[in-house]
Amino acid sequence: MNNLASSTTNRRLNLYLTNDIQSASPEQLIMKVYDFAILNCQRHEMIKTNEALQVLVNALNFENEAAKEISLGLLRIYVYCQEQMRKKNFREVQKILTDLRDTWQTALQIKG
Repeated sequence: MNNLASSTTNRRLNLYLTNDIQSASPEQLIMKVYDFAILNCQRHEMIKTNEALQVLVNALNFENEAAKEISLGLLRIYVYCQEQMRKKNFREVQKILTDLRDTWQTALQIKG
């Protein structure tokens, strides 16, 4: 009975998370990736943090001339963070990601 209740709870949670992600704007999705990266950095999960950093790299826009310079700067920061993760410098990466996330949050509040 306990496994059945746990299974039902997990299905509801997965459905909630799926709906949350599918209804999120691109900006909100970036925030979720930052949250995921920061959480896994706190847990000293190098692989998961680096995977999140790679998602952030893949989201950069090099096509739009106005965004290109910012994207190049962020690319350098993300690559640096990946290098620091390989060195297990979790605290530095967490600080950088938290600062970036806070900046995104502020920008979204100004935009919204």
